[in-house]
Amino acid sequence: MRHLLVFGTRPEAIKMAPVVKMLQEKGQDPKVCITAQHREMLDQVLDFFQINPDYDLNLMKPGQNLHDLTARIITEMKPVLDDFQPDLTWVHGDTTTSMAAALAAFYNECSVAHVEAGLRTFNIKEPFPEELNRNLTSKLADFHFTPTKQAAENLMAENIPANNMVKTGNTVIDALFYSTEKIHQGYRDNEIEEVEKQIDPDKKLILVTAHRRENHGEGFERICRGLKTIAKRNPDVQLVYPVHLNPNVQKPVYKHLNGIDNIKLISPLNYPAFVNLMERCHFVITDSGGIQEEAPGLGKPVLVMRDVTERPEAVEAGTVKLVGADAEKICTEAEKLICDEKHYQKMSKTHNPYGDGKACERIFEFLKNRKLN
Repeated sequence: MRHLLVFGTRPEAIKMAPVVKMLQEKGQDPKVCITAQHREMLDQVLDFFQINPDYDLNLMKPGQNLHDLTARIITEMKPVLDDFQPDLTWVHGDTTTSMAAALAAFYNECSVAHVEAGLRTFNIKEPFPEELNRNLTSKLADFHFTPTKQAAENLMAENIPANNMVKTGNTVIDALFYSTEKIHQGYRDNEIEEVEKQIDPDKKLILVTAHRRENHGEGFERICRGLKTIAKRNPDVQLVYPVHLNPNVQKPVYKHLNGIDNIKLISPLNYPAFVNLMERCHFVITDSGGIQEEAPGLGKPVLVMRDVTERPEAVEAGTVKLVGADAEKICTEAEKLICDEKHYQKMSKTHNPYGDGKACERIFEFLKNRKLN
């Protein structure tokens, strides 16, 4: 069977890398097509997982908008599909790459497999444009690999046949366990070494990430006020924040947080350096999606700076708490984790609902005896 895996961003690459590895180990000889929606960050992940793309569309352009990107992905995917003629085109999650590549495959009458299917916020504008991308991809896909029971139920409520889906857990946990094992076995690089030089081992480390489009503007102003208050009121902790390169993030972050002794503003990290930092931290404050799954896998509580999440299972389990872009709430909940050991242990020891690191095996077993449309 001819498998084509398409992705373009760093999070997609992390979550699709174990699928590529699994198909290679099963003797399937998959082909990889990257759109390079995120160029440099994507290349770092490919290097770490030792994946060499067969097709590189290299579509990243300065100041690109969603209209242009979507159109270019669809147009540039056609020659790839015509050349390789895959039996199954794989896409992941909720990116513009996934939605547009799935549409291009559909136009070529090629079956589509959707990894991390079925997540929903039920608010088409949060996150934007990811919620719509994920919904559209579900309509185009033939096979749906859901991380949780809730995700599967979401799809069935949309009249997607249950026999076309399987609950696998999330492949990000497969990637996480692969990566931590590699680091524990001695993997080092310059970024890991550089970050460790900046960390004070005598202070609790809080890892911060924030970049979501819906928080741009006033949302980031409030986020920065909350982080600044945490640092000022808790000198015995350190906040380490790899700052996204988007000017809408850089401007407020450096305006409000630069120069504070126990806040370390650093450049975006490659994947292994970030995993290493996540392992070392006390807890995470983020507006990211994937970290809500990864950090609990390492026993790290997560405060999510969003009002809604497409990953409600971790909130229900108690390992993740929504705090919005609310300065006071961010600070209050962070200080509970800093000062209340019982509260910290309750969040830290909660079972991770997103998997056990065997998602790829379940995906392969499901497909082994399936006939493609």
